[in-house]
Amino acid sequence: MMTPLQQLAQYAGVDFPNLFAARDFTAARLAERSSRLRELEHDEDVAIVLMGSWGRSEVTSGSDDDYMVLVSGDERDDVRPAKAEIETILDRAPGKQGIFGEPVWSRELIEKIGLDQDSNANLSRRMLFLLESIDATNPDVAETTRDRLLDRYLDESVKHDRPPRFLLNDVIRYWRTMCVDFAGKEYEGPEKWGLRNVKLRTARKVLFAGGLLPVFECARFAAEEMPGYLREELRTPPVDRIAQAFLRHGIVDPGARALGAYDDFLGLLDDETKRTELETLTRAQAGNSAVFAEATRLGKELEHGLLALLFETDALSKLVREVGIF
Repeated sequence: MMTPLQQLAQYAGVDFPNLFAARDFTAARLAERSSRLRELEHDEDVAIVLMGSWGRSEVTSGSDDDYMVLVSGDERDDVRPAKAEIETILDRAPGKQGIFGEPVWSRELIEKIGLDQDSNANLSRRMLFLLESIDATNPDVAETTRDRLLDRYLDESVKHDRPPRFLLNDVIRYWRTMCVDFAGKEYEGPEKWGLRNVKLRTARKVLFAGGLLPVFECARFAAEEMPGYLREELRTPPVDRIAQAFLRHGIVDPGARALGAYDDFLGLLDDETKRTELETLTRAQAGNSAVFAEATRLGKELEHGLLALLFETDALSKLVREVGIF
């Protein structure tokens, strides 16, 4: 069966060579990585979940190994496998912000939504787990956590033929948090400014749109049908969710241009020389970088297509006006 991305390519008469190559590469690496991770001694209530480019099926030669040690039991001191064991298998350890690589208690993801108890880290882990993650070991633990999390969002406040506002607001909140955190990281220092900047224009928008669109599409369903729909949608990569929305709303050409730009950006990231330039680029140097200029252009092309989808199609533009702002 063709994926939505394959259907969009066929209908538009285009190719997405970098996205398709990354999917094949991700699948092969995931099979190898999962096999090795499963050999580690696991507690019954623990799953290793890969995040980021792994969850988007967009692993390239320079991708990090962001992961979560998800624990469905009560918080405790000792969790198996330990971080040191896991990272002997990984190629690139996750960043130092503390979002990845640590035990995460499912109860905190599910029950601590909003108010002072919901930290920046908890929000980030929850949204990344829901919107761009893939189970590497013990899928039952991860699936159960996803189901319980969706049940929490799709509570009795959900109404027929309306997007679930609780989940909608959290998806939007996370997008805005990513934007604010980008500025916060800039004050901390110039490390990887260029790469973070272009990812905010591209991959982070794909993450956001890949969550926003399925939530809006819930308006096509009765309240009791929404959980099943979202469970199926969130099992697919974000780009497929976006491609499906372009197909459903009949704007194939803007969709092909938008995802074609994203495909080109993925190819740019897979070029070691260009990726290294972006990783070392500072704000002061950005104006003289042809690579940064190209990445910025591709980000704008992606954004134009997403804006056309959200504001120039009857059903979605109505929802954006009615529930997307207030």
